[in-house]
Amino acid sequence: MNNTVNNTSISEANTLLVLHHSNNSVGMVQNVSQNGHLIDVTPDSAGVDSMIRIDSSAESFTKFYTDFYNQLKNPEAYSFFKVTEFEAVETAIGLQDYIDSSSSIDREDLKKYEVSIDAVEVLKNKKKLKSDSSNNSNSYSKKPSADVINPRYRYQIEDVDWNALAKIGLEREMLEKCNVLDELLKGFKTLVLLPIRCDDGEGEGNVNARLQLKLNDNGEVVLHVYKSQKMPDFRKKFLGHRFSKEDRLNLLNIGNMGRVVQLMNPITGEAIPSLISRDKLTNELFSLPMDFVRIPAVVCGVVLSLEQQEVLRSGKPLFVENMLSKSKRLFNATLQFNAEKQWLEFFFNKRLKGGNNEHSFEFIVPSTFRGKDLPRWQIEKLKAGEMAYISGLVSEKGREYQGYIWVDKEVGRIVFSFKNPIR
Repeated sequence: MNNTVNNTSISEANTLLVLHHSNNSVGMVQNVSQNGHLIDVTPDSAGVDSMIRIDSSAESFTKFYTDFYNQLKNPEAYSFFKVTEFEAVETAIGLQDYIDSSSSIDREDLKKYEVSIDAVEVLKNKKKLKSDSSNNSNSYSKKPSADVINPRYRYQIEDVDWNALAKIGLEREMLEKCNVLDELLKGFKTLVLLPIRCDDGEGEGNVNARLQLKLNDNGEVVLHVYKSQKMPDFRKKFLGHRFSKEDRLNLLNIGNMGRVVQLMNPITGEAIPSLISRDKLTNELFSLPMDFVRIPAVVCGVVLSLEQQEVLRSGKPLFVENMLSKSKRLFNATLQFNAEKQWLEFFFNKRLKGGNNEHSFEFIVPSTFRGKDLPRWQIEKLKAGEMAYISGLVSEKGREYQGYIWVDKEVGRIVFSFKNPIR
């Protein structure tokens, strides 16, 4: 979503304030992350200039708010208030003062000032029906099916280019069978890999990939394909950053590099402090500028101190005790910010190196190597630091080969050799 919906003057622009139900804090909306998490800033921060700007016309706001609301992963966790841009900071500060000094009963009065998604949807649908009626004044209008209007989704079924999906071997029935159609229509990446047809220039074949629907610069819904790869190429620089051994180990074992680094903007050449994470399904590397790293003040009922929030914001892991699950049970876990998911990640039953943790992690032996499933006995030998013989591997030219594999803890990956290196 763009921060600016239309080019309007300050007097014409509106913006949104947000009330977080989890900790009763008031923020100024900036954006929605790729994974549906709200991005906002406090009214006393330096980021207020980047608050979202919305055309003040009723039609523009209705269209914007419906799209904005349906991108959120948990919209019920917030209340939103529309204000003019020039009074946003003062109103946000005043709203926070009211929240801090009022009782929960008094705060019920705020509901009449909230932007109601139900009211917005009714208004939007009335305008759509009116438009359809005028366009079809000389014919009977058809009743819209459940596929046509579904306010729960960012995109609708008719937005999807099914011809483009057919070209890579995907159909609606298959997406529904794999339980990924809802994820796509909500604007999220698929949680599983899907087999797609791909032409790499040497012939057509199948690869596994994650999919996501996005809007291009022309406002058209297009399909983004994230192809699975065997391993990130750490020999190459990533936006100007050269990976250290510890960087590689962290990305391979836990998926997060664990520190802030300066990455080069390929267009402007500007150095941007960012975090880096690995997509554990595709092995693709993702970065996120620090301006978009948002750490919640409350996680599963535990209020984080400013020091704890700063540990997480710097990319380091943080061990947190006595969190409350949805089933009302207490649990402990290590938290770390994931740049690919753009949110906090939970690690159970292990402590990670860095932050407030005492022990480094162990290398996680994968269940496959070069496309071949590893039997349990091979996995156990690799875990024990021993060498294992493997056969039935297939080269890119279709030839079978065999050899020896073992875990190299220095580089954090499985190493292959045609000959037994011990002999």
